Amino acid sequence: LKVRVVRSSPPSSQFKATFQESYQVYKRYQMVIHKDPPDKPTINQVRLVPVSFEDPQFKSSFSQSAALFAKYQMAIHKDAPSECGENEFTRFLCDSPLEAENLPDGPDCGYGSFHQQYWLDGKIIAVGVIDILPSCVSSVYLYYDPDYSFLSLGVYSALR
Repeated sequence: LKVRVVRSSPPSSQFKATFQESYQVYKRYQMVIHKDPPDKPTINQVRLVPVSFEDPQFKSSFSQSAALFAKYQMAIHKDAPSECGENEFTRFLCDSPLEAENLPDGPDCGYGSFHQQYWLDGKIIAVGVIDILPSCVSSVYLYYDPDYSFLSLGVYSALR
């Protein structure tokens, strides 16, 4: 048995070289120990979208995200439909005091507010609202399709 400590942040060359192999071990562990289904969202099914109506990905997925938010709020928090329309969604999870900023020594995506969208079979099944800041990532809110609660997307999102 050989044990190695590999720097994950910032990612070292060893981390990058062994990422896929490590991910496969993680995925198998989750399936065997935690009984996760094999179709649980993968890295390729997660999109980080800047919260900006100027961003084409954000604009094109806005209606789907807002509808998912309403479904989640009504099922999980028992909100009335009038409490979770597009205006309430925009006010609560799209309007942010943070300004987008791209610095040369910062992450490729830049700093600011983002929607981390989890896609399965061409539809959004969860959204993690996060702020990426110079010294941390802040999880603001997570909402998901209650039909997929068996995937434990809140836990998956937190670990991710």
